[in-house]
Amino acid sequence: MSEVLLECDGIVKLFPGVRALDGVALRLTAGSVHALLGENGAGKSTLIKVLTGVHAPDGGRLTWCGKEIQLRSPLEATRTGIGVVHQERNLIPGFSVAENITLQNPPSRRGLVDREAMTAPAQRCLAELGLDIDPHRPVQELSVAQQQLVEIAKALYTESRVLLLDEPTASLSPQEAERLFDVVRRLAERGTCVVFVSHKLEEVFAICDTVTVLRDGRSVLESAPLAAHTQDDVVTLMVGRAHSVTEMSQRTVDVSAPAALSLVGLSTAAGHRDISLDVRPGEILGLYGLVGAGRSELVKAVLGLDRVTGGEIRVHGKTARISSPRQALHEYGIGYLTENRKEEGVFLEQPILRNITVTVWKKLARALGFVSARQERDVAEDLVKRLGIRISGLQQNAGELSGGNQQKVSLAKWLAADTRLLIVDEPTVGVDVRTKHAFHELIWELARGGLPILLISSDLAEMITLADRVLVMAGHRVRGEVGNDHDYERMSGRIIRIIHERTVPAVSTGVDTA
Repeated sequence: MSEVLLECDGIVKLFPGVRALDGVALRLTAGSVHALLGENGAGKSTLIKVLTGVHAPDGGRLTWCGKEIQLRSPLEATRTGIGVVHQERNLIPGFSVAENITLQNPPSRRGLVDREAMTAPAQRCLAELGLDIDPHRPVQELSVAQQQLVEIAKALYTESRVLLLDEPTASLSPQEAERLFDVVRRLAERGTCVVFVSHKLEEVFAICDTVTVLRDGRSVLESAPLAAHTQDDVVTLMVGRAHSVTEMSQRTVDVSAPAALSLVGLSTAAGHRDISLDVRPGEILGLYGLVGAGRSELVKAVLGLDRVTGGEIRVHGKTARISSPRQALHEYGIGYLTENRKEEGVFLEQPILRNITVTVWKKLARALGFVSARQERDVAEDLVKRLGIRISGLQQNAGELSGGNQQKVSLAKWLAADTRLLIVDEPTVGVDVRTKHAFHELIWELARGGLPILLISSDLAEMITLADRVLVMAGHRVRGEVGNDHDYERMSGRIIRIIHERTVPAVSTGVDTA
């Protein structure tokens, strides 16, 4: 039997009007990689805050190596041996790598911080993770993946025996994620318990050995062997019922129909060369590739956010010269659901009503330039109902919504504008399984209704679920095209093979190179 490091028994946490945790049980053992799963609102974040001393539980008990403990602060949790790496990194950009790693307990001499003495322990922690980074380098100069690993190095420095990783791969490419998994395996081999919180079940099943599932603040599966469960089992436990994307209705694409969007030999200032593609009415065309492949940069050039240096953009058969997203929407009917919903997708401090109708104020305005409040409300209420957006009212600020509902609000504003072509960039990053399924169904139904959709996603399972065809990009070029039959094992093998065959020349659409 592995040593039990941290155990929760009947943990309760109350907030005004909400029982966030209701008798949660959790057992973390040395050397395990433990998945903590649940939908948004299931209680994962609250439990993490209890385990790291941010919140004191209102009931139940915590034990550390068999002894009951009380964690009154994050510092006390750190000193106990509990570390956490949050999805949004907690580093000081202007400080060096060594300063960030040793920040919670910096070496000192004669009462003063000894910066020279920081270097050796920081290098030791970096070496344990296989990181070749100058400890004197400012953190702000590092890549997202490197910063994530520096966060883990901080936990090594404080000798954490339990390490909580909250959505650790949300901003990482598949290659960077695999490097992180190597680090996680190494930590487990040396006896650390790594708690892995993620919405990506493919990753969970690749790296974890035990699992706890929360639903509505309760443990519905507690510290069980993951090998005894399938992904469908876990999804059913999380959402309370069986749910499968195969429930989505059938649709077909008329391959003879004129393209809604065509790129013809397009080159851009971002480095794209000779990109050609067609998106037809009712079609979901996928752009897949690793981070840095140039997918988002390509659509930003289409929207006028980057310079086109060669080739042609055609919208519904006519040459389009687009200088801004506003022009793309109002002259060509192109909507853009951005991956960065918090900074570009919604106005967090504005009401939901304002967020949804911002694209149609001009259409709703009366002769004197006033927007009819009743028309504005009717448009917003219709879309809230249609998309199943969970809100307390139209005057609720968008920043108070969950990530999935914020994404639906962002989609609603484009549907309000009668978008004739929709570009969707990373639509389900950071949302839970139920919301992801709901969003897939929305995209599927929009395409079924005839809307052409250009989909960018780093989630390979999502791409294979939704796309009719997949263009594989690498190095700002199209490396191949795959006609999608939605069989994950077969399609993922073909797509990954194209990515790694960097010598394959770019191809035009209409050819399956796999």
